[in-house]
Amino acid sequence: MQRIKVAVLRGGPSAEYDVSLQSGKCVMDNLSDNCIPTDVFISKDGIWHVDGVPVSIEKVCQAHDVFFNALHGEYGEDGKIQQILDHHGAKYTGSGALSSAIAMNKIQTKKIFEKYGIKTPIYRIVERGQENEEIAMQIFKSFPIPAIIKPNGSGSSNGISIVKTLKDILPALKNSLKYANEALVEEYIPGREATCGVIENFRNSQIYPLPPIEIKKPKENEFFDKDAKYSGKSEEICPGNFSKKESEMIQKAAIEAHKVLGLKHYSRSDFIVTPKRGIYILETNTLPGLTKESLLPKSLKAVGSSLTQFLDHVIGMAVSSR
Repeated sequence: MQRIKVAVLRGGPSAEYDVSLQSGKCVMDNLSDNCIPTDVFISKDGIWHVDGVPVSIEKVCQAHDVFFNALHGEYGEDGKIQQILDHHGAKYTGSGALSSAIAMNKIQTKKIFEKYGIKTPIYRIVERGQENEEIAMQIFKSFPIPAIIKPNGSGSSNGISIVKTLKDILPALKNSLKYANEALVEEYIPGREATCGVIENFRNSQIYPLPPIEIKKPKENEFFDKDAKYSGKSEEICPGNFSKKESEMIQKAAIEAHKVLGLKHYSRSDFIVTPKRGIYILETNTLPGLTKESLLPKSLKAVGSSLTQFLDHVIGMAVSSR
């Protein structure tokens, strides 16, 4: 059997640079013997490197059968790298350019969820330049408080704040708008946090749902923020302590989100589970983290699949598609 030449993309010019470095390392460490890996490091200024030497994108594309996209956030997850790879006729893991761009845009994602009847918290949009005392007062008077304010196109909980008083709102808007041109003001719904990954063409299922994970943040963290995600202090229970009905509803919504956003290969959706109001989807991640602390590897382990088996499966889909 001919071995597959795999270029692993990691780093990149996003706020999730460090997480991507870790994801890429985990991919490199867990590729099977079927693969010949190349570590392709992308610097914060967008320059591609192999063995510490700057290289042309065209040269890397010509030398490899497929790219494993271990980038996160801007450039890697918003359709830009996908457009570059499409331009060079390269095969790659994960979703295509358009669906990646849509899923990275929280506002567009929520509009699609609403269109297809997938329950998501109510929201309003504040554009860069609108962050002032008047807007803050409008939000305080007309929007359910507490609320969550987050950037429209960022991941790893960058720029997210929970606001409980009028004086919290303007600083939170300014913080979010450091990361994106639009801020999303979203209803804060108290409940249990859950996440659920799905994989295409896995175990005889067109879209196979992994067990929902219940996330218990550390007591000192207000929500599942960047510190809680990557410090190892949060508790992730897999499978989560959900009823059979709740688990099935979470899995069904994760599959539906993957479909309606037009995603490929795999994704992971985040939810809030409430006893009275039901289950709300928050967002869908097209390239969920693959670090030692990440959630997708934990759910793979729960169904008896190794990260190596998952990587082989995804790379196989990428090689045979597009």
